[in-house]
Amino acid sequence: MSVPTVGQKRLAIVGATGMVGGYALRYALDQPTVECVTAIGRKGLGISHPKLREVLHQDFGDCSTLAPALSDQDAAVFCLGAYTGAVTDVQLRAITVDYTIEFARVLRSSSPDASFSFLSGSGADPTGRSRMAFARYKGEAENALLASGFLRLSIFRPAYIYPVEPRKEPNLSYRFMRGIYPVFRALFPNQVIRTDDLARAMVDVVTAETGAAPSQVFENRDIRSMVRSLHRLHT
Repeated sequence: MSVPTVGQKRLAIVGATGMVGGYALRYALDQPTVECVTAIGRKGLGISHPKLREVLHQDFGDCSTLAPALSDQDAAVFCLGAYTGAVTDVQLRAITVDYTIEFARVLRSSSPDASFSFLSGSGADPTGRSRMAFARYKGEAENALLASGFLRLSIFRPAYIYPVEPRKEPNLSYRFMRGIYPVFRALFPNQVIRTDDLARAMVDVVTAETGAAPSQVFENRDIRSMVRSLHRLHT
């Protein structure tokens, strides 16, 4: 096993074939602060990079076999998810809640000091009272993560995530939002976030030595503020 340069991080990314996870992967591979990236998913990425290690895993309901891959990790970015309406309610809860909890369990036991960055969503309801299944399930996942004992946990609650690259939209509401995006962004800037900006923030918050609070919840407005700060640092 290689020994990382002082200050560099070992990072695991779950969901790197998805929209946000894909940008998180590409960004992490380009960062000098990241020593290596372990991408965990059901499908191959079709790319190669000297920093990249791919681990194929089919059943996120049981992540026990991931323990070796998750040992000695400094941080993880969890972007696995499903769109409402694309799967049954039972599947949506399993993906949103059960998979998150199971992965976090194995990560905590394999790398107790690892930081965790979780892709939640605007409106996530930790009280469980929301009529929206997505909000209840994201809130349930957040509660479980907050109780899991991560030394640093960052929960991201983006509103509308704008897909920078053209794609086939998953449903009618996303097609509508993409069509009105320029106007919606001008009228409600704190209700939108670019995919690449969100991904960069999720990676940076767990790989940068910022002295941040142990557990933080970032609403869309907070994410946009983080992105502006990052832009200032890199210009």
